[in-house]
Amino acid sequence: MRRTLSGITRSTRTLVLASLGLCLAVPLYAHHVQKGASTNLPVTTNSAKARELYQKGMVDYENLYLERCNDEWRAAVIDDPNLAVAWAWIAFNSGNPQEVSKARARAKEAAPKATPGEQLMVAWISKVQDGDFLGGITAMNDMLEMYPKDKHLLYLAGNWLMGENGNDQAQRLFEKALAIDKNFPAALNDLAYVQARNRQFDKAFAAMDRYVVLLPKEPNPQDSYGELLRMAGNFQGSLQHYRAALKIDPDFVTSQLGLGDTYALMGNQEQARAEYDKAIRFAHNEADRLTYSMQKAMTYVRDSNFAEADKEYQEIAETAHSKEQDLQEAQALRAMAEYQADDNVALKHLKLAEESLAHRSTISTSDRDEETSRVLRNRVVRAAHAGNQPLAEKSLHDLEALANGSRNRVIQNSWHGAAGTLLMDQKKYQDAIAHLEEDQDNPFTLELLVQAYYQDLQTEKLHEVEARLRGTNVPTIEQALVVPGVRAKRPNM
Repeated sequence: MRRTLSGITRSTRTLVLASLGLCLAVPLYAHHVQKGASTNLPVTTNSAKARELYQKGMVDYENLYLERCNDEWRAAVIDDPNLAVAWAWIAFNSGNPQEVSKARARAKEAAPKATPGEQLMVAWISKVQDGDFLGGITAMNDMLEMYPKDKHLLYLAGNWLMGENGNDQAQRLFEKALAIDKNFPAALNDLAYVQARNRQFDKAFAAMDRYVVLLPKEPNPQDSYGELLRMAGNFQGSLQHYRAALKIDPDFVTSQLGLGDTYALMGNQEQARAEYDKAIRFAHNEADRLTYSMQKAMTYVRDSNFAEADKEYQEIAETAHSKEQDLQEAQALRAMAEYQADDNVALKHLKLAEESLAHRSTISTSDRDEETSRVLRNRVVRAAHAGNQPLAEKSLHDLEALANGSRNRVIQNSWHGAAGTLLMDQKKYQDAIAHLEEDQDNPFTLELLVQAYYQDLQTEKLHEVEARLRGTNVPTIEQALVVPGVRAKRPNM
């Protein structure tokens, strides 16, 4: 399973405690650590209990027990309030924006007492969340240079890069990790996801087979296998693996969510809602509960029951607001905008979504900027379609300014998608292609790219992108609005 929360994407794997490379580091000595002096990143603490809790949290985190690992890190910082990396991982992993904000501040406060490597880890997480994307990447790269043989750091960096659509860079890091340990479960799992994204499913499934053998008693290998089979269009196989994960651990809620997502993509929305209801009921925190509820609301979009979808999304937005979950409130409102037939209604929802991101200061800058970029992208498209060219151009200008100030690939993709859409409206097909090719994870973009290649007589690329579009099996609102219609137009392809 892979999931995004607080701007950081995670996938599940396992870490063997004995190989974590964590140690009780004496701060005064640790500051003199030089490159190559130690294979793995140390952890600065004088408390054996805090160290043990931190280690256990890392193991649980890698196996996608995301709330349990939070509890262990919370306990670790109670025992040692100066355990900077534990605070950093709470900030990285928590779904509570207030907790994320507090933990990030505590991590930065405690960092000077830690080793240089730990300081870089804290800087990587905190700078990205604070919106200093370049500073975060620099810290991450410096950390990897300091500990080039730490396979766990290679995996963590690669995993994060995947969440930022940096698949090529991520793959190189996973391959480095596997060169250190060919049976490293973390790298095998993430490498399989990269291969699946590149439609190299034979390679992905070969990696999954090894992953399952390495961790036969863990649910996540089955969960990941289910997700990759779904991406390949093997829905029955996907369901079998999700059920296998739940048989290993009935409380592995992400697999319950996976059942709902798979039934939704199969077109069985009634069964999908039943599976989503179970996931919602057993969600481990409020952020997950709201996210699962949005997946359920999407089933009504797939059923073209937009009145019920409006009702569901509005209720989610109101609940998120009352729970101080600003990101989920904005996401629900943006989703409402995406399927509206009336551009002016859509623009109204987008305005409310943008406003919700400014309700409180606790939301991380990275979350705010990424979601703002998605709102602006949709505003550009809707304003142009409504004939409001001044609003479309202003929104594109604002989006371009946001993109120019950040190397965040999510923001870059939003800008390229919006710019390409306007250029398509202007029939500037070659210029549009240059932008659209930079945003090929979005079904709306792929649909436009097919049209652009047709107009530009690039037949081979047209067929390649059309196949990619038709084969997109991800449980997103964009997929729901584009892919079923494309398949229906040419069902026998």
